[in-house]
Amino acid sequence: MAEVDVAPHFGAELKDGFKPANAWVSNGIAWLDDVQQFYRDRSVIEREYSQKLGGLARKYFEKKAKRQSSLSVGDNPTATPGSLESASMTTWATQLSTIEQTAAEHEKLATQLVASIADPIKHAQNRYEELRKLHVEYAGKLEKERDSSYAELRKVKGKYDNNTYLIAINVTNKQKERYYYEYVPDLLDSLQDLSETRVARLNSLWMLGTQIETATLTQRTSLLQHLSSEIPRNNPALDSMMFVRHNTTNWQDPLDFAFEPSPVWLDEATMAIDETAKVFLRNLLTKSKGSLSELRRESDAKHREVDNFRRVRQNVREGKDNRDEVEVVRSVFALQEAAHDLERKKISAEVEVSTITSAAGDLTLGARHHNFKPTTFKIPTNCDLCGDRIWGLSAKGFDCRDCGFTCHSKCELKVPADCPGEQNKDQKKQLKQQRQADASTAPPAPTNGSAPAGGGLDADDGALSRSGTINSMNTLSSGRSVSKSSVPTHIDDEEPPKPDMSSKPKIGAGRSRIVAPPPAQYITTPSGAGSTASDEQRGRVMYPYQENAEGEITVDEGQDVVILDPD
Repeated sequence: MAEVDVAPHFGAELKDGFKPANAWVSNGIAWLDDVQQFYRDRSVIEREYSQKLGGLARKYFEKKAKRQSSLSVGDNPTATPGSLESASMTTWATQLSTIEQTAAEHEKLATQLVASIADPIKHAQNRYEELRKLHVEYAGKLEKERDSSYAELRKVKGKYDNNTYLIAINVTNKQKERYYYEYVPDLLDSLQDLSETRVARLNSLWMLGTQIETATLTQRTSLLQHLSSEIPRNNPALDSMMFVRHNTTNWQDPLDFAFEPSPVWLDEATMAIDETAKVFLRNLLTKSKGSLSELRRESDAKHREVDNFRRVRQNVREGKDNRDEVEVVRSVFALQEAAHDLERKKISAEVEVSTITSAAGDLTLGARHHNFKPTTFKIPTNCDLCGDRIWGLSAKGFDCRDCGFTCHSKCELKVPADCPGEQNKDQKKQLKQQRQADASTAPPAPTNGSAPAGGGLDADDGALSRSGTINSMNTLSSGRSVSKSSVPTHIDDEEPPKPDMSSKPKIGAGRSRIVAPPPAQYITTPSGAGSTASDEQRGRVMYPYQENAEGEITVDEGQDVVILDPD
C-alpha cells in the first residue's frame, strides 16, 4: 500500500466541491453497515460451527460410552475390570474433549465478533451520519447567506443611491471571497476529518477483530499441541496388554488322542506289518520321504520371508520406510498362511516317516518304485491292480512312465514296488495282458495294506478284525462275486454267530482277513423276480463311443444306460 508524502486538504484543492465530497463521505459512512453486517454473518457461521462441533462431540461421547467396555476388555472378560477404558479409548476421549473445547472457543469468538466489532461499528456509523448531516445543514446555511448578500446588492442598486451601492458592492465581494476561500474550505476540511476519523476507527476495530481471532487460534493451537502430546503415549501394546489381563483363563493343553478299540472289530494299537501291509506302508513312506526335504526348504524360506516383512513393518512404524503398513500387514498375513500350509504338510510327512520307520524300519531300501505320473485316460482303461475300469468323463489315475502300469488314484499306494524298469511298447503290452489276467483272478486289494483275502478269520481263534474286513464293501461295489463256500451266509431270521471277543488277534504277517457276506440288497435276483426299474441307477451317454476291443460296447450319444459300477 502506497505511503502519503503530503496530506491532502479538501478545502484547498476542491474549492466549491462540497456536494461531491459530501456524497463520497456519505457513501463511506453507509459502507460501514456492510462491514458490521459481515461480522454478524460471520458470527452466525461461527456459532453454527460451534453447535455442530459440540453436537458431533456429544454424539461420539455417547457411542464411546456404549462400546468402551467391549473395545477395552472384550465382550466377556474373565476378570472383573478395574478400569474399563483402554489406552486407545483414553486417547479418543482426549480428541473428543479437544473438539468440545474447540466448539467453546468458536462460540466465544461468535459472541466477541458481535459485541466487540459489529455493534461498535454500527454505533460509530450512526454518529458519523449524524455529524455529516450537520455539515450538510451548515453548508446550506452558508449558501443561503451568500445568496442573501447577492439579493441585497441587487436591492441597493435599485435605489439609485450611489454611495450605498458602492458600499454594498464591497461588502458583497468580501463575503463572496470569504465564502469560497474560508467558509466552504473549512467545511470541506471538516468533512475530510470526519471521513478520516471513520477510517481510523474502522482500522482499530479491524485490528481488534484480528486480535480476537488470533487469541482463538492460539487457544486452538494449544489444544492441538496437547492432543499431539497425548497421541504418542497410546502405545499399541497397551490395548493388547489390557485385553490379555482381563481375559486370561486357566487354560490347559488338550489331551493327546489315543487309540480307541472299535466296539465291533477286534483290533489293537499295533500297526500291521505283513507283506501286504508293507506294500502300502512302503509307498506311503516313499512319498513322504520324497516330499519332506523340499517341504523343509520351502517352509524355511517362507518363514524367512515372514521375518523380513516383520522387520519392514517395524521400519514403517519408526518412519524409516515409506511403504503402506496395511499392505505390509497383508503381505505378512499371506506369507504366514502359506508358511502354515507348508508346515502342516511338513509335519504330516515327518510324522508319517517316523511312525512307519519305527514300526517296520526303512521299507524303501531296495524297493523298485514305479515312476508314476498323473494321467487322464481318454480311452477306456482298466486298473492293473484291482482290474476295475477307470471310469469317469475325466478318468484320472496314474501311469508308470517306465513300465506302463496303470491304476486308480485310490490304488496308487497299494501297488507293489516291483517296477521292472523302462520297457518298450511290446513289453509294456505283454506286461499289461499279464497284469490284467492276474488282477482278474487275484482277490481284491485291501484298502490300507491289510492281509489279503483268503479266509477272514484269524488262523488261531477265528476272531473278526477291522483290517480283515475293511475292503469287503469295496469288493461288492466293484461287482465281484464272493464265494459262498468261503463265507457263511445267514438268511431269514437266523442270528449270525457272534465273534469270540475274549481272545486277541495276532498282529503280524500271519494274520488273514475275512470278507463280509454281501448284503441282501446286493444279491442279484432273476429277471422279473422282484427287481424294479426304480432299483437300478441309470444315466445318459453324453458322448458316443465305438468299441475297440473285446469286452467293450458301442453306445450312441443320448442313449440311456444302466450303471453297474459307479466311478
